Amino acid sequence: MREYKLQDWLPTTKKEIELRGWDRPDVILFSGDAYIDHPSFGSAVIGRVLEAQGLRVAIVPQPNWRDDLRDFRKLGEPRLFFGISAGAMDSMVNHYTANKRLRSDDAYTPDGRPGMRPDYPTIVYSQILKKIYPHIPVVIGGIEASLRRLTHYDYWEDRLRPGILTESGADMLIYGMGEKPIKELINRLQKGDQFHSITDVKQTVVLTEKDRIPKEKESDTDVLLASHEECLKNKRLQSENFKYIEEESNKYEARRLWQVCGNKVLLVNPPFPPMDETEIDASFDLPYTRLPHPRYKGKTIPAYEMIKFSVNLHRGCFGGCAFCTISAHQGKFIASRSKRSILNEVKQIIEMPDFKGYLSDLGGPSANMYKMKGHNTDICRKCKRPSCIHPAICSNLDNDHRPLLDIYRSVDSIKGIKKSFIGSGVRYDLLQHRNKDENINNASSQYTRELICNHVSGRLKVAPEHTSDNVLSVMRKPSFKQFESFKKTFDRINNENGLRQQLIPYFISSHPGCQEEDMAELAAITKNMNFHLEQVQDFTPTPMTLATEIYYSGYHPYTGEKLYTAHTRDEKLKQRQFFFWYKPESRKEIQKILSNMGRRDLLQCLYGNAHPIKDFVPDNPKSKKKRTHKS
Repeated sequence: MREYKLQDWLPTTKKEIELRGWDRPDVILFSGDAYIDHPSFGSAVIGRVLEAQGLRVAIVPQPNWRDDLRDFRKLGEPRLFFGISAGAMDSMVNHYTANKRLRSDDAYTPDGRPGMRPDYPTIVYSQILKKIYPHIPVVIGGIEASLRRLTHYDYWEDRLRPGILTESGADMLIYGMGEKPIKELINRLQKGDQFHSITDVKQTVVLTEKDRIPKEKESDTDVLLASHEECLKNKRLQSENFKYIEEESNKYEARRLWQVCGNKVLLVNPPFPPMDETEIDASFDLPYTRLPHPRYKGKTIPAYEMIKFSVNLHRGCFGGCAFCTISAHQGKFIASRSKRSILNEVKQIIEMPDFKGYLSDLGGPSANMYKMKGHNTDICRKCKRPSCIHPAICSNLDNDHRPLLDIYRSVDSIKGIKKSFIGSGVRYDLLQHRNKDENINNASSQYTRELICNHVSGRLKVAPEHTSDNVLSVMRKPSFKQFESFKKTFDRINNENGLRQQLIPYFISSHPGCQEEDMAELAAITKNMNFHLEQVQDFTPTPMTLATEIYYSGYHPYTGEKLYTAHTRDEKLKQRQFFFWYKPESRKEIQKILSNMGRRDLLQCLYGNAHPIKDFVPDNPKSKKKRTHKS
């Protein structure tokens, strides 16, 4: 293994800057996470990208915001600007459970120690820097800023908040994956443009004057959203805004979005086209040490331990799940790395002193979307669907698994690799889809067998999320029948090969559109399949997701349909308890609920002597409200 020097990391202290012989940095980055010099951590990526542009970059990880603010002063003023990221997660998801209870640890902090970042660090750090250095521009980015770029519902404060630029006082927001916009910003600054004159860089948000607002509400180039103040008065307007925001976030050639907030206007410039192979390789091939900074010697950073022997093959996800933020941040178009870049990273991992030959993941946002795209890209350029696979898989989608099979087999043939596991979630609907091309269908079958036989560490995690097709439709997930079909395939391949592996399904309670009766049926159906559920969670509303907009407004943005959502703690607990129907402490309450529903069939299935039935026919079919969902 290569021996690293302190100078191989971006400097984090005045002493480290002096070791490099700098008078001052060009850019200083502030991060809510510990500094891990690895391509899975956004601040490290942006730091290395800026460095590759010839800039002097320093980073201040997890600054103390409670004391005399010396961490914000210790490196002085940068020549160009400050950059801020709250970290790899939204800080409020990082800090609180779905029931708004404070978490006892933080995976992105040394030894998992909690309390090393404030709530909303993007706002807190920015306001501090603006107070100390009012004349130095501040650029915010990362997932917290990205998903809060316009008026958004904040679950933790239970209110609409304006775009985060207005509250933070920052000068520019970069949303999504930041390499291309940050490089464009640097190019403009190096050409001599003044920072505050730069308002048209793609994938950025800036505050501008009202006299720039387009005259028409909607045109080929612009969309004027309902103002923040209008959304505060009318939930339907917030819901309608979301449809525009989501569609424009997932288009090749998007329009600019404008939103009035007070006496200013938020201008959201359209995103860059997806990165091509050369561009994404250039980001992953930067000279990362792949290690935490030496300042953490002797300490364990849980998030790093999870990914240090994993390799990310691609970015983006075209699933468009209603509760997920991936497409809002990374986009729906897949940007895939080259085989060369992937194999080079694997070889770097092999050289690590504590590597034992086992890769924990060859994956991405979804494990099996590598190299997938539209057959006809002209069709993709005109498309505004938020999902390529819901409500049905697009006929233009090339779901060929052969490039991914080649990656798996090439990695496994490298000397030093004993086994490569797939830890990312697998889309079984892509595996089961019947394509017009039989070669693609054969590749899907080969991939399924290869995955189950050679890349499962005893437990394969998949995410059906629910059993009710009504709820799944709102979630933009496939019918539960597809999960049942995949389970049969999984069991058959295990039996044929003498394997004793488990299928571990993920489920969500309290999702918009889900009622107690849906959860009761979920309990009975999964009992019949011999599952004792363990990977379960309550729905947590996070900014810029379809499900959150339904939770807040009560309406589906695409249909205008009014949907029920569990809001109170009691409503959520009643739904969640059906996951654990087998626990003695849950039985009495569940029996009471089912009796009140008139669902004697479910009572019998869960607690009676009869064998559970798979396809339920309600005792009183009229007891269930008819619900249809389309998006």
